[in-house]
Amino acid sequence: MIAALLLAATASPTSVRAEPVEAPAAARAERSPSTGSGRTELGSALDAERAFAADAQTLGQWTAFRKWAASDATMFVPQPVNAQVWLKDRTDPAKAIEWWPTASYVSCDGSLAVNTGGWKRPDGSVGYFSTVWQRQPDGGWKWIVDGGDDLKVGRQHPGEAKIVSAYCGNKGSVRVVAGVMTIAGPPKPGIKSAMGGSRDDTVTWLWVVRSNGDRRFMASYWDGRAMVDALDDKIAAPK
Repeated sequence: MIAALLLAATASPTSVRAEPVEAPAAARAERSPSTGSGRTELGSALDAERAFAADAQTLGQWTAFRKWAASDATMFVPQPVNAQVWLKDRTDPAKAIEWWPTASYVSCDGSLAVNTGGWKRPDGSVGYFSTVWQRQPDGGWKWIVDGGDDLKVGRQHPGEAKIVSAYCGNKGSVRVVAGVMTIAGPPKPGIKSAMGGSRDDTVTWLWVVRSNGDRRFMASYWDGRAMVDALDDKIAAPK
């Protein structure tokens, strides 16, 4: 997302950025989806997003992307690529893109979050990003999917990002794979796709990329009755 869009500005393939938040599962057990705009907890995905954005300004744009990406992270240029491979030895631009989260969708178990927000390039162009963050064994966060697109009018900096936590009860054995597959469909020539979610399936994500570079990214969260759409990004192929 951000990364892809950054490249468009530097006359190369494209790519961009995003982020989330969460409270301990025990503290959230059996509570309905909550939307808030208060300070995030230390160690949340929103914290990671903001630290990532700050590192881009101090360490360098691609250096920060490498630092915060998981080993198997995916970005789009516009076709999906392994982020660490694509970013390897890439020189940081003189001035980094800026970005900020506007919303975060967090799983009940706190293992995964999907962030979205706005970005602004040094040349003044603007857009949005959507990023999937995954909790690591050491308790930290790494991003595993990153994408986004240009906008004519940028997203404003909110006082605090909106936080939506998935419902922790009434999940039972309900899984979302079947529902996701109705969107992705069976494998087709020239179409690439991937899906995933939190360990408890209360937040899920899916991306599909066509051979011409058209892309769709979706994220959903469990509200106690059904999976609710959080994001549905449709990105046109580069012109």
